[in-house]
Amino acid sequence: MSLARTLIDVRPLRTHPVFRRLLIGRTVSVLGSFMTMVTVMYQVWDLTHSTVWTGAVGLAQALPMVCVGLFAGAWVDRGDRRRIYLVATVGQAVCALLLAVQGFTGGVPVGGILLLVAAGACFGAVGGPAAGVFVPRLLPKDQVAAGLALNHATGQAMMLLGPALGGLFLGWFGIGVCYALDALSFGLAFYGAFGLPALPPEGEPSRAGLHGVLDGLRFLAGHRVVRGALVTDLAATVLAMPVSLFPLVNAERFGDDPRTLGLFLSAVAVGGITATALSGSVTRLGRPGLVMLCGAATWGAALALFGLLTDPWAGLGLLVVAGAADALSVISRGTIVQTRTPDALLGRVTAAEQIVGQAGPHLGNLRGGLVAGWSSGTTALVTGGLLCVLAVTCVATGTPELRDGRAAPPPHGS
Repeated sequence: MSLARTLIDVRPLRTHPVFRRLLIGRTVSVLGSFMTMVTVMYQVWDLTHSTVWTGAVGLAQALPMVCVGLFAGAWVDRGDRRRIYLVATVGQAVCALLLAVQGFTGGVPVGGILLLVAAGACFGAVGGPAAGVFVPRLLPKDQVAAGLALNHATGQAMMLLGPALGGLFLGWFGIGVCYALDALSFGLAFYGAFGLPALPPEGEPSRAGLHGVLDGLRFLAGHRVVRGALVTDLAATVLAMPVSLFPLVNAERFGDDPRTLGLFLSAVAVGGITATALSGSVTRLGRPGLVMLCGAATWGAALALFGLLTDPWAGLGLLVVAGAADALSVISRGTIVQTRTPDALLGRVTAAEQIVGQAGPHLGNLRGGLVAGWSSGTTALVTGGLLCVLAVTCVATGTPELRDGRAAPPPHGS
């Protein structure tokens, strides 16, 4: 296989200026979000020195995703996805600005910080399903996987840069500046989407309220490939997500220095960037289900081994492996969802994918923090990784059409 076909497919950047502008705005916004992730985690840890409280940050982000997400998906499938995304982006910017204000003034209790985090997550739960239709509507079907890989590549690059910058800015300028930069980053996300055409749903619009939500859930229940993809990712995130344990590991192995806290997420991102940069052969393979299952199992195994190692630098190497496996798994999951879901249902199915892909890690962080609080960080990491491998094995065994990749796409509007 040629090197050109192994490297990431950049055709969407060359041939679609609208996608290119959207990607730039999204990239800057993701950079700000990762800086805020480190900042919130550090602020809560600094106030409480409790892994339970750092895990509660995940809960504050997960609950809005679960409670708002599916209803937001039904709303997205009834209206102009572009307009809904722009409104949600403004809401997220306001929440980030309020976090900046409390960061500069101080004196806000942990509960107030978590409330602002939850408010921002509510707007994110609306904007995510709207943005989920952009790639399949803007790109031809044979470039959708490449577009998702580019989205993931830039996200991984910002995951590498954002935590590192967040740690440096925390040490240099303090908490308020990091939050303020995140608020500014949403301006570029707004600009990137502002020039999009109107994007109403194709086909019959969603029914209002609970009926529309139930229609989406019925599709998920009946489509074994899409359902299996979401269950696999849910197992990987809820059972094995290690992020809430990073402050504890940082305190044990790196002297509790905020400038090194970002190294853990950055190590995951190094693996993700490397795998995504070499994803051309994977996105052209046409077997996203098999790739996703192997990636999710490798993620769990690497994190279990990370929990057993005492050498922090060897542990960082395993996080690189975990990040590479996760990157390929996420790209494959997105390809399955966006190529096998009718456009009229895509907002609701993307909302479910967002709940799994974003709320799942937050719940996993809560699980990790609670288990570490009751036992130890090693126990939380090892048990979570092994349970992830077991769950992925069960999905692969019970869903052969996901494993062999021969399931046909659903008919339009099904």
